[in-house]
Amino acid sequence: MTGLPEAIGQILFPAETIQDRVRELGQAVSADYAGKDLLLVSILKGGIFFLVDLVRAISIPAAIDLMAISSYGPGAEKQGVVRILKDLEEPIGGRHVLVVEDVIDTGLTLSYLLRHLAPREPASLKVCTLLDKPARRIANLPITYRGFECPDVFVVGYGLDYRQHYRNLPYLALLKSETR
Repeated sequence: MTGLPEAIGQILFPAETIQDRVRELGQAVSADYAGKDLLLVSILKGGIFFLVDLVRAISIPAAIDLMAISSYGPGAEKQGVVRILKDLEEPIGGRHVLVVEDVIDTGLTLSYLLRHLAPREPASLKVCTLLDKPARRIANLPITYRGFECPDVFVVGYGLDYRQHYRNLPYLALLKSETR
């Protein structure tokens, strides 16, 4: 594993594998939303990496918008209590909204987000995630597009971070436990 940062362990999903899967997801989204007013919504910061590659792999017109969400205090995420730091700028009423996530683990934050967006009356509201960690799932979520199923391990790279580091890695890898 020469050339890897010292804190990086096993590479779970190499860059080429990720890009191939993103292209496949882009083709599926393009086919499913052909002729529809599609808005891709992602959550800052980690989701932006996947969003950018996905929108480039989509062959139909699509708009994008970003949100920022934060948990309230220690342990709040476990309770699904979050606050919106940056809301959408685009109206979603009557539009087909695809929420683009980097990783879904417990699903509580995403569940909150979907409940927050639904009253705005989008034509449809679906989810696309790069990584799905079903072992940690608490909330039952309808995931329409899934890049990879991921074991319950701490992963960094391709937008996922540890203390704001390693997002820039083009692959997804384990972070060595002694680093955390």
